[in-house]
Amino acid sequence: MSTIAGNLQAVEATIQTACQAAARPRSTVQLLAVSKTFPPEAVLEAVDAGQRAFGENYLQEGVDKIAAVAKARPDTPLEWHFIGPIQSNKTRPIATHFDWVHTVERLKIAQRLSEQRPAEHGPLNICLQVNISGEATKSGAHPSELLALAREVSQLPNLRLRGLMAIPEPEDDPELQRAPFAQLRALAQQVIDAGIFIDTLSMGMSGDLRAAVLEGSTIVRVGSAIFGSRTYE
Repeated sequence: MSTIAGNLQAVEATIQTACQAAARPRSTVQLLAVSKTFPPEAVLEAVDAGQRAFGENYLQEGVDKIAAVAKARPDTPLEWHFIGPIQSNKTRPIATHFDWVHTVERLKIAQRLSEQRPAEHGPLNICLQVNISGEATKSGAHPSELLALAREVSQLPNLRLRGLMAIPEPEDDPELQRAPFAQLRALAQQVIDAGIFIDTLSMGMSGDLRAAVLEGSTIVRVGSAIFGSRTYE
């Protein structure tokens, strides 16, 4: 067994334990393997171990990796999620190559993604990123702006608004980790109560996965616990 396969098993056990603690079926949480900065070979190891959904932060790296993995495993359907910051001039390749986008924070970006989504691909799944901790350096819509943004995005023709995403301020205390996730869940309920159907909470990473699952996460974004520590050039 490869290291990545073993790591996937360990992460899976953590998710299962968290789901049991939350009295939730395991099937309600999707594991998104965050493969940014890792080569296609690492993704292929994960694919061969059964992983099917991958997240990328950097556009060109992600597009190249999608092509390389598709060439190596042409008969294996995979799901690719864009989870990095979005520049206006980069929306076309995101709309073309990815199945999900987690980091929409402005209507202009959503409009461009809708306009540039190839019709044959079907609607692009969208999460609205919320700056849940109010950090000046963190991307995301302000909670007070969220409902208006959700209303606008939900009307765009080539997008499917699925839910909300957040990256809270780092916190080591497992109980304190839960508070921002609970806030995001409450915001999602406000959107639903306004008549906009959403079903996704993209929240939780390697260090706070359990807290996120306990508060209702439906997608956990796990990188280092699967692929190891990253080296940034």
